[in-house]
Amino acid sequence: MLNLAMNTEDSLVIDDYYKEGKGINMQLSKIQEAKVRDIRTVLIVDGTNISLRFVSGEPKTGEALAIKFHHATLVEKDFSLLLTRDANGIYRAKSEQVVSGKWKISLSPLNDEWKINNDLSFPRSGEIEFIP
Repeated sequence: MLNLAMNTEDSLVIDDYYKEGKGINMQLSKIQEAKVRDIRTVLIVDGTNISLRFVSGEPKTGEALAIKFHHATLVEKDFSLLLTRDANGIYRAKSEQVVSGKWKISLSPLNDEWKINNDLSFPRSGEIEFIP
């Protein structure tokens, strides 16, 4: 048992706690920035179709947004999409896979100034309030 403890690496241990802590603080500041800007959105996930509408705090430029899906247990299912705005102001994308199961979803602009995170389960019908 001592040999096993001495010769195996625990991949769950983080070597650089200071660096990891700085990263967490950066994420929290991006979430806080979304709150300051009063960014409120409505997300609809219908099979492979994903759409997002701003209720408040919409970026003035209409630039594309990044939405990332991190599966709760299967990292190989993780994916990200680029949401682009249509003429009606709805941001849309199409996934290659049907979104089902439990996910951690994050939304941010391409310049990464703000961020919204939510934990959601699918399939789910109707609109989902997606706010910081």
